[in-house]
Amino acid sequence: MTEYLIEARDLTRTFGPRRERVTAVDNVSLGIQEGEVLCLVGESGCGKTTTGKILAGLLKPSDGRIYFRGQDVWAQDRRGFKEYQLGVQLIHQDPYASLNPSHTIQRILSAPLTHHNMVPSRRQARHRVVELMEIVDLTPVEDFLTKYPHQLSGGQRQRVSVARALTVNPSFIVADEAVSMVDVSIRVSLLNMMSRLKNDLGVTYLFITHDLALAKFFGWHGRIAVMYVGSVVELAPTPELIRNPQHPYTQALLAAVPEADPDLTRRKRRVELRSQDIPSLLNLPSGCRFHPRCPLYVEGLCDKRVPRLESVGDKHQVSCYVVTDKGASV
Repeated sequence: MTEYLIEARDLTRTFGPRRERVTAVDNVSLGIQEGEVLCLVGESGCGKTTTGKILAGLLKPSDGRIYFRGQDVWAQDRRGFKEYQLGVQLIHQDPYASLNPSHTIQRILSAPLTHHNMVPSRRQARHRVVELMEIVDLTPVEDFLTKYPHQLSGGQRQRVSVARALTVNPSFIVADEAVSMVDVSIRVSLLNMMSRLKNDLGVTYLFITHDLALAKFFGWHGRIAVMYVGSVVELAPTPELIRNPQHPYTQALLAAVPEADPDLTRRKRRVELRSQDIPSLLNLPSGCRFHPRCPLYVEGLCDKRVPRLESVGDKHQVSCYVVTDKGASV
């Protein structure tokens, strides 16, 4: 049996009163091994961020369980839960909103160190802050220590966010659209820095993004989970998913990724969806949630039964009766 650093089993999260209850995450199961990169990809509103917040301990699941190093997170005592909270950190999408505008960079990075007694003195705290800033390439350090977040560029603020996440020596980081708020020219340098942290510090990532091209770049040696309206519809190693997408939704996402070579763009196969409209969480379709848009739709099957992730090859799973041929005997 595979041992995961963090694992979600049958994860569900609902919001709102009973009459207008919204299921943001529906029966999601994911396991991430130590040192791995798992990219969670999907359109806005599909439940990616909610899943990340649950894994980071910021939201409690309505149903299902979270395991960190084999321990049920929400069944632990206070000490065990604190160890989990320190071991899992979150990098928010908007670095300006997530950093205190009235604190200097030195104070922002020192606060977790002193609060959690990670250092014995202020001098040691400053020394550690300098180390962290060098790790995330905020150099020369003296130019940034006394500045405030509004005095930094978007890319520099996000590096501060990464450094803050590293203050408590986490083993798992949820990066929620961590580079979507910065210029395209800065994204590659940030992703390269995050990859270096994975190699040098052994950091494990859940990388949340709506951009399959970013997931391909950052998670090439990891896996991609494609999410649609609260459920994971395909899960595979990144090279396998890019070369051999099985779910029609994944195929549509890949077809929409722009190519630098115009000849490749012209030769790319288009996926014609039956509808462009994403269903409302307040009025979800029966059966497979993708069936109103799916070009492979089979009446009487896709609109009646809810598919589950099924294996279609080595480490490749798809949630689709038509693809897995599970509906042939129905």
